[in-house]
Amino acid sequence: MNRSDVLIIGAGPTGLVLALWLSKLGIRVRIIDKTSEPGTTSRALAVQARTLELYRQLDLSDTVVQNGHKVAAANFWVKGEPVARLPLSTIGEGLTPYAFLEMYPQDEHERLLIERLKAFGITVERNTELENFEETGDGITTRLRLPDGQQETCQACYLAGCDGARSIVRKTLDTGFPGGTYQQIFYVADVQARGPTFNGELHVDLDEADFLAVFPLAGEGRARLIGTVRDERAERAETLQFADVSSRAIEHLKVQIDQVNWFSTYRVHHRVADHFRTGRAFLLGDAAHVHSPAGGQGMNTGIGDAINLAWKLAAVLRGGATSKLLDSYETERIAFARRLVATTDRVFNFVTAEGRVADLLRMRVAPFLIPKMTSLEAVREFMFRTVSQTTLNYRGMPLSEGVAGDVHGGDRLPWAHDGEGDNFESLKNLTWQVHVYGDTSDEMIAWCTEHHLSLQVFDWRPVFETAGLARNGFYLLRPDTYVAIAEYSADPKVIERYFRDRGIRPFFS
Repeated sequence: MNRSDVLIIGAGPTGLVLALWLSKLGIRVRIIDKTSEPGTTSRALAVQARTLELYRQLDLSDTVVQNGHKVAAANFWVKGEPVARLPLSTIGEGLTPYAFLEMYPQDEHERLLIERLKAFGITVERNTELENFEETGDGITTRLRLPDGQQETCQACYLAGCDGARSIVRKTLDTGFPGGTYQQIFYVADVQARGPTFNGELHVDLDEADFLAVFPLAGEGRARLIGTVRDERAERAETLQFADVSSRAIEHLKVQIDQVNWFSTYRVHHRVADHFRTGRAFLLGDAAHVHSPAGGQGMNTGIGDAINLAWKLAAVLRGGATSKLLDSYETERIAFARRLVATTDRVFNFVTAEGRVADLLRMRVAPFLIPKMTSLEAVREFMFRTVSQTTLNYRGMPLSEGVAGDVHGGDRLPWAHDGEGDNFESLKNLTWQVHVYGDTSDEMIAWCTEHHLSLQVFDWRPVFETAGLARNGFYLLRPDTYVAIAEYSADPKVIERYFRDRGIRPFFS
């Protein structure tokens, strides 16, 4: 019987990243997808700064940045004229190595991940469908439908459902998926065009209750239009054509269309599964949570799910942790998913609200307030941190402990960079490690050496204080670079107790 450590259902970005991370950590994976080939069109575009930070661990960041498009600013239009400009390139300056919004279409993104997987000898098994599965003692037994129609029974230690909003894994687990469906029909069009909105920046029209934005792509004159309709056109979504929706882009945003490369319509839900884990089966990405595309968060959140789960599965499978560690996957990711769905729901409802008051807020108040608010550094930083997912944290959760400086256990480690170096360089390693900014004790050095735990000691510099890091304390970092312990002391017994209480042996992970 075909056996793997982890069987991954679904080869979108979430499933592919999970397969890559696990393969890098020496775990045997098998990844299947019911489609015959990778997608040639896609809705997901934005790769957020936090995703790019984590992609450094697989040497993916530079390739994504080089092949995608950096968006320098977002512009807001009213009555055919730009009324406010938000400079994205300076908002995140000093907060991350990737202080911009990266546009990299999902189809290209998937091809890159598939290519990298092949280096580990892993190929996506196409035209292969999960029919059912059941947990059997120390594993999961699954039945697959193969390309030739034959049925195959196989076993895995764990099953990862990355199979989208209509997930067969979630349905088989009988996990609830509460939420609702937006009344609007979304459309997306990849176009070759000209005009003032084709300057490489993001443009959003605030004129009407229906959303409309121009997202730039790499290459001159290329962009993606994303919008909604809710009038009688929404009732004939199946037959809706670009001609039915193009007039607004042409009139309000002065778009001159040369060619339409692709057009599609779809409905969007806002839902979060009741559970992300049931026994040996896990839900990730759209199988676990779906929401409006406001803020470009969807694909990035699924990738975050994959990275969070990958190191934990690897630790358990390699004997570096007890299965209790896997409980933290749902705890950490479901909390973020619920906050995200609530936030994107509020933003989308504001942008698409109907009525005179809503029109007044969008067309008069918002254009006035956006420049005023974004002139404040604290507001700019909050906006960037939220959208870039660098503010995502696991504070107060089972794997998070302590506070030192401005940094709490569960936080993303702050980036600190000056002419003398970058404290993120060591984070390329997919291991537990300790960071000290300043001096540490001989006991800490000896303990880390004895237990094969990487210790990075940085000479104290002003940039660390600016980043909110504490002098002479320590930060224990998880393999996904989040802070496990933030501690003012230099006592290795704090680390020893942390691992013992949680059943973790980091030198195996």
